[in-house]
Amino acid sequence: MKMHNPPHPGEIIREQCIEPLGLTITSAAKGLGVTRKALSELVNGHSGVSPDMAIRLSKAFGSSSESWLRLQMQYDLWQAEKHSARIKVERFPEYASAQGV
Repeated sequence: MKMHNPPHPGEIIREQCIEPLGLTITSAAKGLGVTRKALSELVNGHSGVSPDMAIRLSKAFGSSSESWLRLQMQYDLWQAEKHSARIKVERFPEYASAQGV
């Protein structure tokens, strides 16, 4: 089931992980083993959750790395679908029929 207008994963990290623990971006970045700039860009929505960051978040906050990546994928897909009318492609019905799509 698609989520309607999902939040950026950085917002979730800030509001549900960092702030409840009373961490600063600097202390959270140090604990995650990343730069302050990298974490700041993530929580401010200027970068996304990479597989490496997903593992770090999983180890630090307990959610699975797959769940962090799933949040990022849902956000990215939602953003792309908002502009899907601009994506022009040719439909290949023979391929879709042959593959059972």
